[in-house]
Parts: sequence; structure tokens; C-alpha cells
Amino acid sequence: MGTFDTLRSRWRFSSMLMRIIYINIAVFAVLMSVNFVCSLMNSAFASEALSWIELPSDFATFLTRPWTILTYMFSQFDVFHILFNMLWLYWFGSIFMLVGDSRRLTALYIYGGIGGGLLFMLAYNFLPVFHGVHGWLIGSSASVIAIVAATALLHPDYKVGLLFLGPVSLKWIAIATIAIDLMSVTGANGGGHVSHIGGAIVGLIYAMAFKRGKDITRPFNRAVDSVVNLAGKLKPVPKEKKSYNAFRREAKRPTGQSNGQSHRTQPNEAELDAILEKIKKNGYAGLTQDEKTRLFDISRQIKD
Repeated sequence: MGTFDTLRSRWRFSSMLMRIIYINIAVFAVLMSVNFVCSLMNSAFASEALSWIELPSDFATFLTRPWTILTYMFSQFDVFHILFNMLWLYWFGSIFMLVGDSRRLTALYIYGGIGGGLLFMLAYNFLPVFHGVHGWLIGSSASVIAIVAATALLHPDYKVGLLFLGPVSLKWIAIATIAIDLMSVTGANGGGHVSHIGGAIVGLIYAMAFKRGKDITRPFNRAVDSVVNLAGKLKPVPKEKKSYNAFRREAKRPTGQSNGQSHRTQPNEAELDAILEKIKKNGYAGLTQDEKTRLFDISRQIKD
């Protein structure tokens, strides 16, 4: 029970970025375990089950399993695949959160996966290079590259250290990644690279809209809020029974405190809006050191 409680506590207090990473790792562990057992039993169950998680390239098969447009983006079937994707998601997701939040990050992850999946199916059905070829798509690469592309456009001059290369601006990393995908479309994993391009397009659309003051993730988050609110209304509320002694203890609490939690200072919204507006116009690199520090402090207050 100790390990389970630790995992549950870690999940409960983790950011959405880390929760997405945990989901990917958990799905990978389950797939590997099932594949290992099936290999020992000389069973084809693992490969058959995988076809109900992967995204098919033809629309007819997709209509029989439409959920795969979501399941494929949380699944990996190769150690290096999940390692690379999760590292990139953590690095670029952390930078994305400088001016974004967990709700936008989650929505963009989903958007990028859907965009990559749709472009994958369109390419296989309409591009001559894929004529007569049936493919399956699995992996979070399209979702991750959507976040990479959006982050690079929002913070083009933000530098990260790369092995053997040293500090490199995000814009060059994004340009190199997209260029490699374009050149690899006709290769062995052409469908996968097509999905990467679809995810990158979604990320660029998000960033360009954000710079103009528009949030394309708002409809998704509103839909999620509606579902959560509906579930909350349908859930029966248990009646609380308070003892007389508990009532007396609550009555003695000083004004301004509730259940032992002290009042938290609210961040200066006007100052935050001014910093975000400057980032939209000049990018993150256009901020002074004091403004960067202030942005970090306000973000930490909001997350707390």
C-alpha cells in the first residue's frame, strides 16, 4: 500500500504537464508487459490489441474505432520513442508554461495529436506516394511537436543547451525538426513524419493566434468545464454531520482564516497583463531581467 499511496499522492500534486508524462509512461508499461507475456505464451493477442489503440490510415477502419484519434497519442511501443518524446515534452512544456498554463498545454497536446492524425489519414488517402499502402500511427510525437512549434514561435530567441552544440535558440531547433520531417516524408516512416508536420502546423496556428490575443484552446477548455460541472451536479452530495465540539472549534477561528489556511495575496493582474502584452509584441527575449523575475513570481503565485 505504501507504493500505491506514494504514486497516488504524486499524481494528485503533480502539474498537468507531469500528469501527461505519467499517462504516457503508464500506457507504455502496460503495452510492454502485455507484449512480454504474449511473447512467452506465443500469442498474437498483443498485436491484435494494438490495432485497437493505433490510428489506422484508412477512413473505413477508423469509423469502426474512432477513439484511436485519442488513444494513439498517449501510446508508445519503443523505448527510445517514449524517451525522446517525454524529454522533449518536459523541456518544451516547461518553457511553454512561462506564458501559458496547464489548461492550454493540455488542450494544445490534444489539438496537436488530432491535427497530426488527420493529416496522416489525408496523406495516405490522397497523396500518390502512399497509394495502395495501409499504415498505422502510434506515438505522442505530433502532440509534442505542436508544443515545440508553439513554444519556438512564442519564444524564438530562448536558448537551450544541446550536447556538442551548446546554447541554441528554439527557433532553429523547430526549423531543423520540421525540415527533417519534410525530407523524411518519402522514407520508411513517412506517415509518422507527416503527422509531425500536422502537429507543427497546429502549434504554429496556436502561437500566431495567441500573439493576436486569441486563444484557440478556449472552446476545448469550456467543453471540459461543462463536462466537469455536469458531473459535479449529478454526483450526490453527502450530508455532513458536525459534532457540537467541532462547531465550537470553528466558531473560535479568527476572522480571515478558514480551515487553517491563511489568506493568500493575489497577483497583480494589471502588471501580469502588461508583461504578457510585451511578450506578444517583442517575444520573451524582449523582457528585462526584472520583468522575467516578476513573471516567474506571479506565475508561481497563480500555481500555488
